[in-house]
Amino acid sequence: MKNGNRLSELRKKIKGVANPDVAKTMQWFFKTGKGEYGEGDIFVGLKVPTQRMIAGEFRDLSLIDLKALLKSSIHEERLISLFIFIYKFEKGDENEKEKIFSLYLKYIKGVNNWDLVDLSAPKIVGKYLLDKDKSLLLELALSENLWERRIAMLSTQEFIRNNRFDTTIIIAKMLLEDNHDLIHKAVGWMLREIGKRDLTAEEKFLKKYYKKMPRTMLRYAIEKFPEAKRKKYLQNKI
Repeated sequence: MKNGNRLSELRKKIKGVANPDVAKTMQWFFKTGKGEYGEGDIFVGLKVPTQRMIAGEFRDLSLIDLKALLKSSIHEERLISLFIFIYKFEKGDENEKEKIFSLYLKYIKGVNNWDLVDLSAPKIVGKYLLDKDKSLLLELALSENLWERRIAMLSTQEFIRNNRFDTTIIIAKMLLEDNHDLIHKAVGWMLREIGKRDLTAEEKFLKKYYKKMPRTMLRYAIEKFPEAKRKKYLQNKI
C-alpha cells in the first residue's frame, strides 16, 4: 500500500472503534479543561489496550506517517504513533535508533500528557541515552515546559532498571522546588524505583532532602516503606 494510504487506513480503523462515552471520561481524566494541564487535548475514546492493538497492526507505518500522527491534535493518534516508534526502536539497528530518538526530540511537543511521557520516554530517550552523555536530560529538566521536565525524570527509569542511579538523583535535586504536582509525583516515583533496587541509595537522598521535598513527592517516595518509618518521615522525625 502506498505511503499515505496506510495512514488513512489507520485513521479509518481509529474512527471505527472510537467511543464518545469513553472520550468524555478521558477528557475529564486527562484534565483537558481550560487552565488544566491537558487543556484543549482531543480524545476519540480508545482505551490503551485497543491503541496497542492498532499499533501492532500498523507497525509497518512509515516514519513520515508517524511524524504526521505525532503532530495530530487527537491524543490517541499521538499515543499510537509512540507505540509504533517504540516497536521500531526496539527492532532497529543503531542508525534506526538514532533516527527515532532524533524524531522524538524534534516532535517532542506532541508528547504532551503524562501517559504519553510515561509510556514512551524510558523506552526511547532512556534506552538511547543509557550508555551516552546525559546532558540533554539536564537541559530538559530546566525547561519551562512541564512535559519536557517530566520526560527528563521518567527517562531515567531505564537507567534505574540497569542499577544506575546518578542521573536520577541529579535530576531529582534539580526538581525539588518544582511547582507542579505532576513533577512531584514523577520525582517521588523514580526515587521509589531506586529504593526497590537499593534502599540505602534512596534513603541517602531522603535523609538529606526530605524536609525540603513537597509533600506529594515525599509520599510517593516512601509509599512502600513500613508504616512506622513512613510516619517518621512525614512527621520530620528521621
